[in-house]
Amino acid sequence: MMTGFIQVAIGGAIGSCLRYGVGLLALRAGGSGFPVGVLGVNILGSFLMGMAAVVLMQRGLGHLGPFLMTGVLGGFTTFSAFSLEAFSLWDDGQAGAAAAYVGLSVVASIAALTLGVWLARGALA
Repeated sequence: MMTGFIQVAIGGAIGSCLRYGVGLLALRAGGSGFPVGVLGVNILGSFLMGMAAVVLMQRGLGHLGPFLMTGVLGGFTTFSAFSLEAFSLWDDGQAGAAAAYVGLSVVASIAALTLGVWLARGALA
């Protein structure tokens, strides 16, 4: 059990550092304020999550999932895990559940963030 946590922790550190590096590169390249770095990380991470899901399972390397998928890719972008879950529901023939998951995830997460900002601003005012 502890081995899985260590794999996720090491992979997460690597993925988070990679995400931070991409963010720095995006800032240095200049931009219009549009979050190009985050968008790029989310798209690339989702692509790599799809590749990893197939390759690890077909090659019998599922034991690397905690390190690579949850750790590295999860640290790089949690959007990749979200994408995999949404696709898995869709691929399993649960289109309604996939749509609900996507809609609820986006709307509820933005609403929760908004509530957190509102409460924190009120507390610090």
